[in-house]
Amino acid sequence: MKKLYLDIETTGLSKDRHEVTVVGAYDNEKVYQLIKGRNLCEENLCELLEKAECVVTYNGKRFDVPFLQEKYDFELNGKHKDLMYLGWKCGLKGGLKKIEKEIGIGRDSGVCGGSEAVRLWKKYQKEECKEALQKLLMYNREDVVNLVDVEKAIEKRLEKQNS
Repeated sequence: MKKLYLDIETTGLSKDRHEVTVVGAYDNEKVYQLIKGRNLCEENLCELLEKAECVVTYNGKRFDVPFLQEKYDFELNGKHKDLMYLGWKCGLKGGLKKIEKEIGIGRDSGVCGGSEAVRLWKKYQKEECKEALQKLLMYNREDVVNLVDVEKAIEKRLEKQNS
């Protein structure tokens, strides 16, 4: 596995007070999702990450990786590529959903953003609502799969700038 596109869902923004609910990853062939209370554990996370030569995230240096490192003991084997900082170099600023819209990537989950993802997790936890979990997993799946096209768009813009 060369690249692993990674995104997490949490119960909030504070790595000290909130929990990781879903770790999503995509290797250009398969989507992997580790879910709190099911298969999200240090062993499974480490197994997933150790296969990657490069982990690709959006705002992962400031959010995803520190959040995961607060909860789990692991090292990123190889390189970490944060698309947010590369996007800044070619004028793409804002969150992942904003960048996706700007470069023409659509979504089907209907989930608007992180705060709705938190609500879906809470609904799943309180009511054992399988539909809420499925919607959250679809949202997370879109996050990791869309990172491939975001990366391509950023690389294309950077090439144009440098030529």
